Amino acid sequence: MKEEIHPNYTEATITCACGNVMKTHSTKPDIKVDVCSKCHPFWTGNLKRETTGGRADKFKKKYGIQ
Repeated sequence: MKEEIHPNYTEATITCACGNVMKTHSTKPDIKVDVCSKCHPFWTGNLKRETTGGRADKFKKKYGIQ
């Protein structure tokens, strides 16, 4: 590796909008993020998926078939 061309790799603090703070290593000392694993709906289980049904469900609904 060449000397003096690489950025400094130091300890970094990642701060989420929800208040969660994580320590890691990066070339930037402070990183601010909007969403982390503590508040993201996919990881917390609050993700609501809309299931509209397929073609068969639309057909059954349209013609009142049980």
